[in-house]
Amino acid sequence: MLSASGITKRFNAFVAVADVDFRLGADEAVGIVGPNGAGKTTLLNVLAGAYAPSAGSVRFAGTDVSRLDAAARCRLGIARSHQVPRPFGGMTVFENVLVAASMGGGHARTRAYDDGIEALRLCGMLELANRPAETLGLLDRKRLELARALATEPKVLLLDEIGGGLTDAEAAELVTIIRELRGRGIAIVWIEHILHVLLQVVERLVCMDAGRVIAEGPPQEALAHPAVIEAYLGSGVT
Repeated sequence: MLSASGITKRFNAFVAVADVDFRLGADEAVGIVGPNGAGKTTLLNVLAGAYAPSAGSVRFAGTDVSRLDAAARCRLGIARSHQVPRPFGGMTVFENVLVAASMGGGHARTRAYDDGIEALRLCGMLELANRPAETLGLLDRKRLELARALATEPKVLLLDEIGGGLTDAEAAELVTIIRELRGRGIAIVWIEHILHVLLQVVERLVCMDAGRVIAEGPPQEALAHPAVIEAYLGSGVT
């Protein structure tokens, strides 16, 4: 469904991502983990189209999308959430998802309306549809961030630390939603520092450090890799 080959992203002399290969199958959920500064979000930004790769290519459903921007990729079916939700505060919750469906997804008015309602339903926010987004607490802002992405009708959903800042109970609510999305056939790439939350959803981990993939595979196997243990805990750990 989504793949990257030889992805490198440079910012002047700094190499944030170095020669990374990545693949995501249809209906698959993959987690990306690593220490701060590992290059996780930069890789996600390249997959989403926020950054053009300095080298390498990105393919979606067999088509090279490397030079398409985020808006064009969104209309093809690649949506993403951001680590810090920034809704349109002066708009209502429903107006936020309507903008996402119409402008992000490129859907006509009736379809955008229906998609917005369905996105709010999936995220448990129908009762908040008419509330100004600026009045929402953190959990509801996170749910709205997810609903805005869903309103575009994605085939692939890229999540950037959507569980950050939440309590375990609040994060569990998001896990329930994301599991339901998987059941609807949406493929997921999820960056998350809260491993016990991430491991409830994903079946494969990609572990990064210093811009490179250092291990990949089933979660427990990947986390037990010596390079991953060293990256997280240091070389003195045995």
